[in-house]
Amino acid sequence: MSLRRTGVLLAVMAMAGGAGLAGLRAQDAQGEIARRVKSKVQAVYPELARKMNLTGSVKVQVVVAPNGTVKDAKVVGGHPVLANAALDAVRKWRFEPTAGETSGIVDFKFEAHQ
Repeated sequence: MSLRRTGVLLAVMAMAGGAGLAGLRAQDAQGEIARRVKSKVQAVYPELARKMNLTGSVKVQVVVAPNGTVKDAKVVGGHPVLANAALDAVRKWRFEPTAGETSGIVDFKFEAHQ
């Protein structure tokens, strides 16, 4: 892919990142973090992904602070069009407080439906 096409794709992804929930069927996020989740925020299925009929999963590496907030999150696998939606959602999650930091992988599954 050319550098110009990559730049255009990134610009489109940034604009489409906040699009509505249309087309989202089941996007269940399941963590491999040894901590109980107090509240989960569902990822918004991007409009661009809906138009492309794109499905798949995004794996996000999460570091949770002792107070239960997400301290750091980065995508470690998945389609770039879906990545920002997963990051935006997991950063809003809250976990049970513990004595120290914990980390793990959260897997967001995106499935379009008609």
